[in-house]
This record gives sequence, structure tokens and C-alpha cells, in this order.
Amino acid sequence: MVRLTVDLIAKSSSHIRKKGDRSLPDYLRRLTHLNFSNRSIVDILSQEDLSVCRNLTVLYLYDNQISRISNLGFACRLTHLYLQNNCIGRMEDLCQLQCLAKLYLGGNCIAVVEGLERLTKLKELHVENQRLAPGEKLLLDPRTLLCLADSLRVLNISQNAVDEVWDLGVLRGLTHLSATDNLLQHVQDLEEVFSQWPLLQRLDLIGNPVCQKPKYRDSLITACPRLEVLDGKEINDLSRQFLVNWKASKEASKEASKEASKEAGKRARVERALAAQAPHHPFLTHLDTALSRGAVLSCSLANSLPRREPLKGPGPHGLPRPPDPSHNSATRDHSLALALRASSSPGLCPGALGDSNAL
Repeated sequence: MVRLTVDLIAKSSSHIRKKGDRSLPDYLRRLTHLNFSNRSIVDILSQEDLSVCRNLTVLYLYDNQISRISNLGFACRLTHLYLQNNCIGRMEDLCQLQCLAKLYLGGNCIAVVEGLERLTKLKELHVENQRLAPGEKLLLDPRTLLCLADSLRVLNISQNAVDEVWDLGVLRGLTHLSATDNLLQHVQDLEEVFSQWPLLQRLDLIGNPVCQKPKYRDSLITACPRLEVLDGKEINDLSRQFLVNWKASKEASKEASKEASKEAGKRARVERALAAQAPHHPFLTHLDTALSRGAVLSCSLANSLPRREPLKGPGPHGLPRPPDPSHNSATRDHSLALALRASSSPGLCPGALGDSNAL
């Protein structure tokens, strides 16, 4: 079992050559870069043992078997920490590294990005390709994200079964997001989040279902005004301006349609209000009722008028007989009018019209 200790540093052939004639303590105090990648290291010895390396700024410990982040408080000036491809299951004991600018933790077993609230100078965070249990996805603590909102510029969360990015909206200083081979599906969700990042220049989403959606590329280009590269392809100014103009025209048309619909609705409400406030006179009700009754009664009277057979043969003195008035259409119409007037007047009745046959 290999541990990172002062003795291991001293025995390293590369460091022996760099040491020269200087004493070991003097050499360790001047040491700024330390590379112990791929050495089967499983642990970092107590920080007291390594406290002499207080000027260390870059530490390479990737491709080892480290299962826990610990005992790094000695490197308070550390700016770059490389811990990819280990067996780390939790982000911890990093709060003392307040000068840290780049943190590489890809290829571990981390399920939650957390514990970075005090790293206010962190510019790059790489947590891609975590070895998670089936059905599990990488989560990001909102408290950590909020503390990194102003400083973080690069975030790599690729290959972590991430299916939404709402929590990332607070990262307003982000310039590069890599989220390839995840489960992102909705273009509109991405537009809403990415439009909150005014500095975003590079975006990598290859391998997500959303990449197959219609207008995926066009929508993201118009949502991110400073985006230069999308999925490895550069965006030229001509294409961007065309898409921006197209979106503006579409939004203007939509707004005009919305206003027209709103005006139509307003007119309809005014008309209903006026109709509800109109006066209702009793005479109008009586007139409507009378007219309805009169129409029915007139039809009944018309059907009940007696019909006489026309006289046949020549008239007196052999002259042609005049037409029978009962068969005259004008006479029948006059009779119907009298019946209608009688039915619409409360003081009249059909009998008051007299004998219609006498007309």
C-alpha cells in the first residue's frame, strides 16, 4: 500500500535530480509542482508530515487508488489539483484550499458535487464520467453552485446521466459548459437556462437526445448571443445575424397576434356589459308576446275561413259572371291582417272583426 509521504518524495528519482546539493527541507520548501500520478497511491499521509511543502501550487495525483480526499490542508497555496481516475466517493476536506483555481475529479465515484462553498477563486470544475450506480445521476448542491456563481468559468459534467440543468442557472459567469452524453431532452429548458449566461462562448452537448430535436442548434444560437462554438462547430456572424432577425420577426408576429386577440376579447366584454345594462320595458315584452300570439292566431283564422264553391254558368241576362270575392287573394290577405291586429290588441277578439265573408 503506497502513501504520499515526504520519504516517497525524497526517494523519487525525478525529485532527486532536481534537488541537487540542497538539503531536503530546503528543497521541499521551494517545491511548487509535484507529480505522483499512476503510482498506486491509496492515501495521503498526515498534513503535519507534508507541512514543509507549503509553497506547493500544482499537485498531480490522477490514476491512483485514492478513496478519500484528506490531509491536503498543508497545501494552502494550491491552485491546481488533479485527482482524476481514483476511487473517491465524496467531495470533502477541500475547504482549506481557498486558492484553488482548477479542480479535476473526473472518473471517480462522486454522486454529489458539494463542499466547495469556500472556494471563491475556483474557475474550472471537472467532474465528468463518474462511476455511478445504475439509475443514479450526478447531483449538484445548490449552495455550492451559488457560492461559485461569480468565479466559475468552466464546468464539465459529461457522462453523468444528467437530465436537467435548472440548478445551473445561477452560474452567470460561465464561459464553457461541457455536458456531453447525458439525458438532456428539452430545447426550451436549455434556452431558458443558457440565456442567463451572458459570457457563454463554448457549449458541448453532443450525445444528448435534445440534439435530435428540430431547431435545436438555431434555438441555442439565438439564446446565447456570445456563443462561438456549439458541439465543436464554429458559429459565423452571418448565420447568427440571420437567426437573430428570424427570431425577432417571429416574436413580433406573435406579439401582434396576442394584442389582436386581447383587443377582440376586450370588445366582446364591453358588448356583453352593455347588453346586460340595457333597460327592459314591460311594453316591449307585451308586444313580443302579442306578435307571437298573433302570428299563430292568424294562421288558425286563415285556415278556418269558409270557402265557397264558385258559381257556375252565365250571369244574369247572359252576361259573364264577375269573380267571386271570396276567391280573391287581396281579400284573403286583408282578412288575415285584420285577424293579426285583433290578436295583438287585448280589447279585440276575432268576433269584433265582423263577417269576413262580407268583404
